[in-house]
Amino acid sequence: VHRRNSLEEIVSFYPPMKTVSEQGKEVLEYGNKYWLMLDEKETKRVYPVKEVRVEEMKWRKWADDWLVHLISPNVYRTPREALASFDYIVREGKFGTMEGLFAKYLGAVAMFFVSKRLKKRHNLRDDVREDLYAAVNEWLKAVGQHRPFMGGNQPNLADLAVYGVLRVMEGLEAFDDMMVHTKIEPWYQRMEDVIRKAAV
Repeated sequence: VHRRNSLEEIVSFYPPMKTVSEQGKEVLEYGNKYWLMLDEKETKRVYPVKEVRVEEMKWRKWADDWLVHLISPNVYRTPREALASFDYIVREGKFGTMEGLFAKYLGAVAMFFVSKRLKKRHNLRDDVREDLYAAVNEWLKAVGQHRPFMGGNQPNLADLAVYGVLRVMEGLEAFDDMMVHTKIEPWYQRMEDVIRKAAV
């Protein structure tokens, strides 16, 4: 994709395909969604070896297909955590007083029960934190000890995908527990630093 490509041209590289979900429902999928459309020169610059591109695509898909499904069961794990999560949502969302109370209490109750259904649907353990910790440890093992990011010295799209999923828990008990019970904090802090510098 060249910078001169129009949005319509770029979208045409990702044609929708109709498929049937596990629930028997017809859905649209985008087969190329993990594939960056780059010309040959850009491809060699971004992905010096084929394995780098394959690894990035694998972990972006993992973030979408597995990691993201661990969030709701973890942040709404107990009634207390569900209430704390909605308290945070209402506070950050700048709701009106009555609107906020309604959203906080009704939302917390609803999401507590939704999280139980999601736990069952995704075959999570009784203590869903164990699945979160295992997923984070799996990610850290893939990154390895000899590179700061999966992308090497700079984050790649897989790093950004995982960071984006984990960041939604920031400020909540699940996030704090994850920081205490895994070794994700150094990687997460490096991501924060890179993003902060890029925003300047």
